[in-house]
This record gives sequence, structure tokens and C-alpha cells, in this order.
Amino acid sequence: MREEAQKRIGHLYPPVEITVDMTTGRADLKPFVGQKLTVIAWIWARTVKSPNPAFSHVDVPLTSSFVLSSKAGKEAYIQPVIIEDKYYFTVKLGKIPREVADGTKLGGSNFRCLMSGVPIEAKYIRAEAQAGRMGTRLLAVIAETSAGRTHIQPTAEMEHLANSMFPNWKPDLKVPTPNHDVDRLPMYGMPTWGDAFDQRQLVALTTFADLVKEVRSIVLRDVTKTNIPQDYLSLERGGSGSCAYADSIATYIALAVGRSANYWSSFTPWAGDFIVQTFGRQAIRMVWDHAEANPFSSSTGNWGGAIDWIVRVIQTSLSAKTQGVAAVADAQRQAPIDGPVVISTDPPYYDNINYADLSDFFYVWLRPSLREVFPSLFATRETPKADELVASSSRHGTKKAAENFFLEGMTTAMRRLVGRSHPAVPITIYYAFKQAETRTDGGTISTGWETFLEAVLRSGLAVTGTWPMRTERDQGLKSGTNVLASSIILVCQRRPEEAPSVSRRVFLRELNQILPEALDEMTRGSGDDRSPVAPVDLSQAIIGPGMAVFSKYAAVLEADGTPMKVGSALELINRFLAEDDFDHDTQFCLHWFEQYGWKEGRFGEADTLARAKGTSVDGVKHAGVISAAGGIVRLLKWGEYPSEWNPAADDRLPVWEVLHHLIRVFKADGETGAGKVLSVVAAKAEATRQLAYRLYTLCERAGWAEDARAYNEIITSWSAIEAAATAAPKAHQSDLFG
Repeated sequence: MREEAQKRIGHLYPPVEITVDMTTGRADLKPFVGQKLTVIAWIWARTVKSPNPAFSHVDVPLTSSFVLSSKAGKEAYIQPVIIEDKYYFTVKLGKIPREVADGTKLGGSNFRCLMSGVPIEAKYIRAEAQAGRMGTRLLAVIAETSAGRTHIQPTAEMEHLANSMFPNWKPDLKVPTPNHDVDRLPMYGMPTWGDAFDQRQLVALTTFADLVKEVRSIVLRDVTKTNIPQDYLSLERGGSGSCAYADSIATYIALAVGRSANYWSSFTPWAGDFIVQTFGRQAIRMVWDHAEANPFSSSTGNWGGAIDWIVRVIQTSLSAKTQGVAAVADAQRQAPIDGPVVISTDPPYYDNINYADLSDFFYVWLRPSLREVFPSLFATRETPKADELVASSSRHGTKKAAENFFLEGMTTAMRRLVGRSHPAVPITIYYAFKQAETRTDGGTISTGWETFLEAVLRSGLAVTGTWPMRTERDQGLKSGTNVLASSIILVCQRRPEEAPSVSRRVFLRELNQILPEALDEMTRGSGDDRSPVAPVDLSQAIIGPGMAVFSKYAAVLEADGTPMKVGSALELINRFLAEDDFDHDTQFCLHWFEQYGWKEGRFGEADTLARAKGTSVDGVKHAGVISAAGGIVRLLKWGEYPSEWNPAADDRLPVWEVLHHLIRVFKADGETGAGKVLSVVAAKAEATRQLAYRLYTLCERAGWAEDARAYNEIITSWSAIEAAATAAPKAHQSDLFG
């Protein structure tokens, strides 16, 4: 199939021949003069007309970065060269200038004009794009050599070739709006799914999609020469002979076309070593400069890689000897199954993700290839959406109507699960909500969780426990973001029909008994085979034990006799996690940090806060954690803490100071160095760990990624730091830090 595709469109992906002229200023290319190098990727930037009247005829690039590779010893970047009202790009090697890192981006979706430096506002870019005036410009080319990858200056011929052929057809299905998962496409002048791809990408995808049908015909012809039973019963109709065999091959190859679409769109950033897939997350974000893959290379984003992933799934995940059954069904109306069953489910996440809308990205490529194989499945032009169990206000008119649709549908689905579940085995429900939509005095509540848990309890289930499970990848577009590290599995069983009702006072008393133990187990782990819950997940994970108390009763009654709402219960659980139990200096620092972070504040405000926390500004300064001079107060960051610090001789040692010295030493000397510190301040170890969790949560909510990462590193390395502390020598502790 690859060979046939290369015969048809291979001329659109020619190698780059290295000439003597190309080696000027590029000694690294001299060994390859005369060689034809296979291109791995073409790096493109979107363009709009300059808003500056003097350059309004110039299409200027919108680039998030000019850096091609930041790997030590292999640094490469793009250098724009401006001549009057024209410009071109060269590729430079070596130390990357600071101004190159951000390309022409000013922040958010705002850029600067390459020609004049004037700002280009987001609203101008959107207007130009929607008027059909957004284009592309080739920035650089990545090629493969015998010595590894090299970066090459683009030429006008390369750019012309990429846009010289038009596809026989193009997906014209409209992108659904409004939808926060995909609205970047129509917002920037791409109203159809076909607009998500450049011309050459469309030619490649249509070629491979067409070949799926041709491959099926060849398999049908050749299968007559095998021992596979000859029949005409299709795979969709339950066949297992020659026709179904051909259908299966076509299906697997069509899935590879879908995988290729994920890497062959104009929403695939270049990550320095590889092409990042379109769906690095369950949404399509705006990408200003993207990497166009070469389907016929042997590197990132190629056709062979897509096939290889399909093969690996077949070999590892579909290799069971016993037969399994899979069916697509509505959870609210699925047909009965004989006997009780074990149920484990990952339900829709309220309004987090509209999967049906996102599925159209792939559906438009699968349907042309597989419509003859699965005529019922691909009967409609787009994926069905009306019955998808998500709270989409765009489908149901208002937020309230969407919430009611979700609540009623989820309650019905859960009741069916309860009625069919095995009485001896709990129902397990995965959840991985991160968003927090409502802030109250008692903490932060996710509206999605409140609605979902309401449906669970209405169905007759009680939460009996939670199991944190590592499920999320911090790669691709997720790198460097505070994404969930775990899914939390709700363990549920039927609530006895005779379950009693209790008062709010009884409920609170039980929470105060259960939650401290649960929190300790979550943050410390239990036994050698249980790791602590990551900080990013803690506020969600603690919901489980709290809801276990709440949901075992038929109702928790407020003082006026009305049943407590799920939202109120969640608020009480969140409040428990937010309580302070630190020394006075640490409480001062914690609340100052909440308000100012590492920024400066006025002495008067610091003095007022210090009094409220039972300390003084001078006392906190003496502890060595703040700077206070000239009427200005600010917290010291860990990098400002003295390296000659000796915890054994510190006469005022708040937990705040211990944690930030620990971060400083950890960054310099790793787990071993941090363990030495911890061995001297062992009495403060537990409070230090709890403070790290608290500060991580605070930073994550505030969007302070660098700070959050530092606290997260301490927590995720805590077991190793404790082990190093145990192994640290005890005799000369006071000499370990001088």
C-alpha cells in the first residue's frame, strides 16, 4: 500500500539534494554535498497581512517560536532576514538567542509584525482568518542524514511544490459550533473538517483512504487461494469467512489512515525531536506553527509508524485465546444480559469532553473507506450526537437543561447497572475530573462532580471506597502542564433499602473520624505496593472517603429537617483538606503566599497578618524566610536560601523554612542530599510533607506551573527521600550542611 501510494504521490515528497551553495555558513552540511536527504518534516507558520499600512501587502508569520532544537550540542533555530518589504528564513546552529524563543508571539493569541514590530491583536487575526486571508509560510525543513537529523533552509520551490496539487475530494462536514473542544477551527477561518489540513496533507490522506478500498478488493481476490472458507457474509453481519477476512484487513488499514490524520493535520507542533499529534489532549487547540510529516520517511509521523501501532495492538491486546464480545449500546437502554455481571465503567465527564463532536475529525476519513464494509455504522454523514450523555448547553439550549439531561440520563444508566450488578462484586467507576467550577468559603466544588454523584446516589448506590490508579500520560501537549496523574476509582455497592437517616452533627463527627486516616493513607501510601496520591489528584481523591460516609445513609438531615445536598457534603469535605495545622510562622507565610506569591507587599499588611497568626514580621524575618526592609515585605524563594544553612543549629525553624531548604537541596543534590536534611529535622517531616501538598494545590489553582512543579517533585520523591534520611549518618549531622 505504501509503495502504491508512493507511485501516485511520491513526487510531492522529494528528497533535498545538498549543494555546495547550501554549505555557506553551514560546515555541518559539507560531508553531504551531492547526497539526496530524505525529508522528515516541513515546518510551517500561519500568516496574515500586516496591520501596519506600510506593510499591508506583506503576509507576516505568526510563530510561537523560532527554535528548532534546544537539545544540548544540537541547538538550531530559525533566523528571519528582512530586506526592504520582503523577508526569508535561514537556519542557524549554536547558542539560541533569547529573542528567538518566542518567535513573533507576544502572548496568548497576540503577535508582532515581523516587518515593523507593531502588535497584531487576536481579534485582527481572527477577522483576517474568517475573511479567508490566513495563509502559510515555510520556515524550515528537517532531514535525515547518516549522522542524524539536520535542519535546512527552505526554498521557494519547496513551498510551491507543497501547494501545487489539489485533492480529488475534501471533507466538507461542518465543524460543530459552539463547542470549546473544537471552536478554534471556525474561529480562525476553518469551518469544515477538511480545512484542518494543508493541500499536500489532503492529497496524502485521500490517496491512502482510496487505497483502503482497493486493498480490500485485492484481499477478496487473493483469499480464494487460501484455506479460509469462501462466503459472502460480511463482518458487519457476523461473517467469519473470506468476505469478513477482507473486511477485517480493510478495517485495520482504515484505522491506520485515522492515526495518520492525527499526525498529518495543520495542528501538529514540532517538539524538537518529533511531531506532536493533533489530539495531545481531548480537544484541538490552536497551533500557529506546525510540522508536516513525510508519509514515506522512516521517522516521526510516517505511514509505517501508523501501521506499526495497529500491529502492536493486535499482537498485545487482541491476542487472547478466549473469545470476547463487544457491542455498541446506549447505557440507558441496552438489552438485558443473562445473569448478574461484574461492572467496571468509565462514564462521561459531565461537560468536559464532547466526544461525538471530536469523533467527526476521524469519521470523515473512515466513512469513505469503510462505508461499504459497515453500511449501518456509517449510514449518516456525521457521528450521532443527540443522545450522547454529556451536559452540552449548545445541544440542549441552556446550562440548566443540559444539567437536567445529564442528571436524568446518568441516573437511569446507573439504575440499570445496579439492577444487573453481581451482589458479591462491587461496581467500580473511574473518575478523573480536574476542573473546579465553583468556589465557596468552604473550598472548591466541581459542578460536574456534584451532578454526577447526585446521579450515583439517586440510583441506589453507596460509595464504599476509592482506589487511586496511575493512568495519565504527561507527554506531548501535556508536557509541563498540571494534568492529572491518576484516575480515582469509586468503589460502589447497593445501599441497603433500610439505610437510616442521620443528622448533620453525626455526619460531621464521622467525617472528623474518617478523613484524617484516609488523608494520611492517600498522601503516604500503605504498604510496599501502594504509592501516595499525587498532589494534583488529592482534592479529588479525598472526595471518596467523605462520600463513603455521606452515601451510606438514606439522607443526612440539616437542622431544618431537609436532606443535605451533595454540594453541601462536598463543601464540608473540601473544607477539611483546607484547614491549617502548622506553626505560626508557617501559617503567616502560607497566607501571605496565597495573596502575593513571591511578589512584594506592604509592611503594614504583613504586620496585620502576622498579628492574626500569632507571630511578628521581625520574628518571621529572623526565621530567614522573608525579606523586610524599607516598608516592603516579600517571601524568599528557595534559590535565595543560604547554602551554608545548618538545621541542627537553627534556633527558629518553621516548617515553611524546612520545606524550601529541602527543595533547594533536592534540586542540587537530589534525593540523597534531601534525605540528609530530613534526617536532622525528622520531627517536622510529616508537617513538611503536608505543607508541600497544600502549596502544590494552591499553585496549581493559581496557574503557577514552575512553583507547582517544585512541590510536586518533593511529594513524588518523598519515599526515596525518607529512605535516604534513614540511611544518613547520625554521628555528624551538624557537619553535613556547613
